[in-house]
Amino acid sequence: MRSMRILIATQNYFQPNNGQAVFARNLAEGLVAEGHSVLVLAPSERSRAYEEVHGGLQVQAVSSRSLAPFYADVFVTPRPRAEVERALGAFRPDIVHIQDHFPLCRSVVEVAAEQGLPLVGTNHFLPENIIPFVPVLSRSARTRAWMERFMWRQVLSVFDRLALASAPTETAAAILRRQGIRIPVEAISCGVDLRAFHPDPAVDRPAMRRRYGLDGDHAVFFFVGRVDREKRLDVLLDALPLLDRRDVQLAIAGRGRDLESLQLQARRLSLGDRVVFAGFVPEEDLNPLLNSVDIFAMPSEAELQSIATLEAMAAGRPVLAADARALPELVEEGVNGTLFRAGDAAQAAARMAWLLDERRRWEEMGRASLARVQSHSLPNTVRRYQDFYLRALACRHSSEAEEPQRPPLTSPSL
Repeated sequence: MRSMRILIATQNYFQPNNGQAVFARNLAEGLVAEGHSVLVLAPSERSRAYEEVHGGLQVQAVSSRSLAPFYADVFVTPRPRAEVERALGAFRPDIVHIQDHFPLCRSVVEVAAEQGLPLVGTNHFLPENIIPFVPVLSRSARTRAWMERFMWRQVLSVFDRLALASAPTETAAAILRRQGIRIPVEAISCGVDLRAFHPDPAVDRPAMRRRYGLDGDHAVFFFVGRVDREKRLDVLLDALPLLDRRDVQLAIAGRGRDLESLQLQARRLSLGDRVVFAGFVPEEDLNPLLNSVDIFAMPSEAELQSIATLEAMAAGRPVLAADARALPELVEEGVNGTLFRAGDAAQAAARMAWLLDERRRWEEMGRASLARVQSHSLPNTVRRYQDFYLRALACRHSSEAEEPQRPPLTSPSL
């Protein structure tokens, strides 16, 4: 396969707990390992613009403004066009791959379209990612429905200008099609690094549990990721008092905007040491910690895939998950875990009790998780995206041959 010059633009790249950021980093590094030249454009987490090179991967952080104190980890690029023009002019990509419809990617699409560059995109967005943080938007079903339609129009105003689109799962691809996207959509997994995440019998489980304040004797249900409202961790906290068991502990690892609210909820429910807020887990501890807990829990109702769940499966963990969005694509009932009705604390408690009673099958379920995750290997994802880019380039060449006098694509009012 010939080497390509690939520009990846994304709103999220530097955040450690963000699935889109993890995917963008993994994909960029995987493409560089395959011999391609890759430039990543992302809003600077330092506000000022800067450039770095990591093992052949070029990263250009675009000048940005922080939304702190409201959203300390969110940086926006109000006027990125000049920097985008300079980046595309200097790098001269063969293909441009956007990860969202936010201002930086929107500007990248405008400039790339003017230059006649092939464009593809991956959608990681759901309105549920934003609406919970703006309560006024969900005061009534009518208001929420209007906002969802508006948000999807914003997504399509960018994605309909691309040659091809991808989404992490068949569920995510179907969502885009139902919104009326006008271009082909393909499901391509975000992938998981099976070298970094794997069963490791050499891990000192008691030591890892002590390091993060986990009980050495109890069965531990474990969540790691962004501790934000759309993850619905409140459901698991509400489930614990309904679970008439004292041999269980819930561990919540990560940082996020909902952490303080969840800690207050835990105190209000008098959960004591039945719940542990383990804090941020550095990358080098994540696989050992996953190997030291018993069951991975993902109660979110807004997952288009869930890289965290893939990582837990790669470590050979059974999974407790909400029966929502794309999670049923990862969890087969009774095979590698179980599903509960999204938002239903009573059913979550019942499925937790079932898992506790099935302790003898945990190893079998873990093996089933490991088997299911093999098709999501990161090398497979990188190969799929190389083919994806070649198809987009072929579409462009075919279009140019059929319409030699086609005028350049103009940018709509955004």
